[in-house]
Amino acid sequence: MTRRERLRRCYWHQELDRPGVFNRTGYPQGDPTYDRLKAFLAEHTELKADWEGLPHLPYPSGVRTEPYSEDWARQTTTLHTPAGDLVRSSLVGLRKQPGYIERHFLKDRADAEKFLSLPPPEPACEVSSFFELDRQVGDRGIVHVNLGFNPAGFVADLFGSTNFALMCATDRQTLHTLCGHRMRIILDRLKFLLARGVGPYFCLSGQEYITPPLHGPRDFYDFNVRYDKPIIDLVHDAGGRVHVHCHGSIKTVFQGFLDMGVDVLHPFEAPPMGDITPAQAKALARGRICLEGNIQIARIYEATPDAIRRETQQLIETVFDDRRGLIVCPSASPYIPGAGEQCLPQYEAMVEAVLNWKG
Repeated sequence: MTRRERLRRCYWHQELDRPGVFNRTGYPQGDPTYDRLKAFLAEHTELKADWEGLPHLPYPSGVRTEPYSEDWARQTTTLHTPAGDLVRSSLVGLRKQPGYIERHFLKDRADAEKFLSLPPPEPACEVSSFFELDRQVGDRGIVHVNLGFNPAGFVADLFGSTNFALMCATDRQTLHTLCGHRMRIILDRLKFLLARGVGPYFCLSGQEYITPPLHGPRDFYDFNVRYDKPIIDLVHDAGGRVHVHCHGSIKTVFQGFLDMGVDVLHPFEAPPMGDITPAQAKALARGRICLEGNIQIARIYEATPDAIRRETQQLIETVFDDRRGLIVCPSASPYIPGAGEQCLPQYEAMVEAVLNWKG
């Protein structure tokens, strides 16, 4: 079974010769300590190349960077709309530390009206690069068409998660107007892509903005399921499949992923990072969602290779009892600068446990 065929069977919930094994590729930029790991994973794991199906903010903007401190620079992005400018400012780490958004684009209904004054982006885009990328990947894996944040995640990113939660109580209709607007943009682009044979693998993220503990099942259904289901239905009607990436506490909203039609879900995190065990996730997902995960990324850096090997074997025993529906994967991309050699033995142990599995 080729790596491409194995992933296809994962996404279509079919029987497998072994679980899939995959690693997300958001490595620290320009870090040669990860070169050996990249080479090992490229040789021994199922690959997923990412093709941008819809830019995050395809609108006219200007970016200005200025000094802030020895460790930080301030980056200001100005989004030009017909109704006035919107501004976001963030601190950018100068020593490879994560950044921090100080001010989000939107804070209230007036800002939302400015954003809605922007003309919708053209659904047409260049697609030849998708087919070239798919040719390059070949039998080693698949190409994901990345549709970016789902409508609610996109809107939550514009407001910031805290302000979005407050708006749920004070001005819910404005949030629905924005979510509907973004959903229509995604649907228009998706129709264009599907008509030209782009696919069949699509991915969405952003649902984690509207999960517990900040939001309950009501909000998850009202903002995630309501606006994601038409998008996923359109992909399914064209014979495609949808992958969703959502961290957090998902046990009480897992039914929502089933109801919106998700085909592959990453990750499924046990306490303390989440609230669902592999056994619980499998009981809910069986035959309907392929689970992608879940070796917690911190364990890849902190545990011994033997411990990772045991955790991977236990994960397979728990989730792969029906020989379907599991892609072994860490919960996130490698993230610690300069630590590529430190985590390489643990990655090797995880991958070898999958490749050596005898069912």
